Amino acid sequence: MKKKGILKKVLYSQKVAPYVFIAPFIITFVVFFAYSIFSMVMMSFQKVAGPNTVFVGLDNYKVIHNSIFIKSLKNSIFYTIVSCALMIPIPLVMAVMLNSKSMKAKSFFRSLLFIPALTSVVVAGVVFRMMFGELEGSFMNQVIASFGQGPLIWLRTPGTVWMVLFFVCLWRWTGVNMMYYLSGLQQIPSDLYESASIDGASTWQAFWNITVPLLKPTIIYVLTISIFGGMAMFSESYMIFNGNKSPNNIGTTLVGFLYRMAFEQNNLGIGSAVGVIFLSIVLVVNFLQLFANGTFGRKEK
Repeated sequence: MKKKGILKKVLYSQKVAPYVFIAPFIITFVVFFAYSIFSMVMMSFQKVAGPNTVFVGLDNYKVIHNSIFIKSLKNSIFYTIVSCALMIPIPLVMAVMLNSKSMKAKSFFRSLLFIPALTSVVVAGVVFRMMFGELEGSFMNQVIASFGQGPLIWLRTPGTVWMVLFFVCLWRWTGVNMMYYLSGLQQIPSDLYESASIDGASTWQAFWNITVPLLKPTIIYVLTISIFGGMAMFSESYMIFNGNKSPNNIGTTLVGFLYRMAFEQNNLGIGSAVGVIFLSIVLVVNFLQLFANGTFGRKEK
């Protein structure tokens, strides 16, 4: 009983209690994130072969001269840039429309647009692979046939491959980003819009001068996760091409190349080196954009 009393006193202490509450996160972070990154960095300097693992210095980082690595990096950068250009403004406009007082059936459309995020990427990949199939009877070939166009080989030419990947990106993640924006929009006082309307501001002026500035933290957050999501894209490409090999590597991404090196070719050293490069690129790009938009380096007034 005395031990229970001491334990209860410690747990209810104002100095100890906060550490008890954050302990699960700290333990999870150290075990599944910090330790994993440390191990990855260590393995990037090694030739991993079980008990015969040897230190090889920077040899694994010579992968940067590999032509497939260079192509996969270019693919990931291109995908990230275009997906951010699509996934920042389009969900924002849709969120503003759904947040409007004149919008009917708001809950229905919110649920409808969020359903793709709950759909298994495996199921979605199979469905989209069939939709964009090469046969004349595939769904998209039937659609373009109604406009007098011949069947296309969607997943074998770069232009149509990227069209498919960006279409999947919009279908799957628009609802998620829209929900982030909606949560931010609901924090903006309606009095501001009423005052702007009384002063004669148009809908566009209210959007540009009230909505966008007050949504800046949400926009920065969506941009940050979109950069990481774009660089980390792998599952969609893997499922659409029914594997990690696309024709002439037109759909191979940086994470796909990492998967190929580490697990398909069983070279964990090179795979770890690619992982370190990937992590470094994502961190640098996000730090630069956070610094550029004033999140970092800004003096508090």
